[in-house]
Amino acid sequence: MPRSLMEIKEELDNRLGKKVLLTAQAGRKRKTERKGVLRETYHSVFVVDLDQEENAFERVSYSYADVLTSSVEISFYNEETSQYA
Repeated sequence: MPRSLMEIKEELDNRLGKKVLLTAQAGRKRKTERKGVLRETYHSVFVVDLDQEENAFERVSYSYADVLTSSVEISFYNEETSQYA
C-alpha cells in the first residue's frame, strides 16, 4: 500500500465503484471484515456502501490515516480470479 495520505486517496479515487473487503481493528485482538462497494472519497475520508445481506447498517467511512497506520486494510475484488487481493 502507498506510504502517504495523498497516494492512498489517489489510489482509492482510481477505484471508485469497485468491490472491496475491509478488515478493521475492532479491539486488541479482534478484527471485523466487511464487504461492500467503494462509493465516495472526500478530503479526509472515504465511504463504502456495505452489502446489506451481511451488515446491519448501510455505509461505513474511514480516514486515509486508518489505512496508512494499518488500522484498516483494503482488498479489492479481482473479477478474473473471483477473489479479493
